[in-house]
Amino acid sequence: MKAIFSRLLALCALGFANCSTLALMQADPEPVLVSQFSGKPVPRFESLRYSAVHGRQGPSLDHPILWRYERAGLPMLIIRETHGWRRVRDKDGDEVWVQARMLSSNQKAVITQDIILYKKPDEGSTARAQLKAGLIVDLDSCEALWCRVKAGRQAGWVQKIGLWGVETSTGGL
Repeated sequence: MKAIFSRLLALCALGFANCSTLALMQADPEPVLVSQFSGKPVPRFESLRYSAVHGRQGPSLDHPILWRYERAGLPMLIIRETHGWRRVRDKDGDEVWVQARMLSSNQKAVITQDIILYKKPDEGSTARAQLKAGLIVDLDSCEALWCRVKAGRQAGWVQKIGLWGVETSTGGL
């Protein structure tokens, strides 16, 4: 009788564990937080408006400069906001404060590895170009595994896994 009770208890425990795992898998994604300063979601990506942008230790001109970014269009993950300032994370994981006016909502992405630009979102499609790691591209739209981008005069599809500046969930949060 004790053995049957033990087995029954074990089965119930296993059943509850599976139910709780299923509940976690079916749970709604985390709600999007909207900033009271910009009215936009946080986290989100924006890009550097200018080719010289100072990243500071804190949200004012009184704080020391930690970084000088020298690539207009470089995507930055906005992780926090205050009045006139944005806390951003770059693709290397460094975090600094930049003035909000130094950022643009133009959607850009950085190629993280050498990748092929295809005519259609399919590896069997015609290859249009080879894009090198570090290239900044204009981001048009994304599907599950592919994004439509423009690099110079070439437009086409690349695999999403080769881009930084697309998924806030992979921005190192």
